[in-house]
Amino acid sequence: MTKLRLGPIADDRPIRVTVELPAALHRDLVEYGRLLARESGQAEITPAKLIGPMLARFMGGDRVFSKTKRHGINSGG
Repeated sequence: MTKLRLGPIADDRPIRVTVELPAALHRDLVEYGRLLARESGQAEITPAKLIGPMLARFMGGDRVFSKTKRHGINSGG
């Protein structure tokens, strides 16, 4: 089996947010959570637990965002 992009999910103190997801995306997140739990030997991983690490991984891979953050450049917004 191929390795998923996310590793084990850390048990971190969360900040609660509410988002609306398309049903198809929710189904995919449920399936991703099942696969990741099986691959990492963890218990069930819910979509709510996946969203934060996925967003962090996405933003961490964005070179422009990382460069801007590293240099403290204000977006002007």
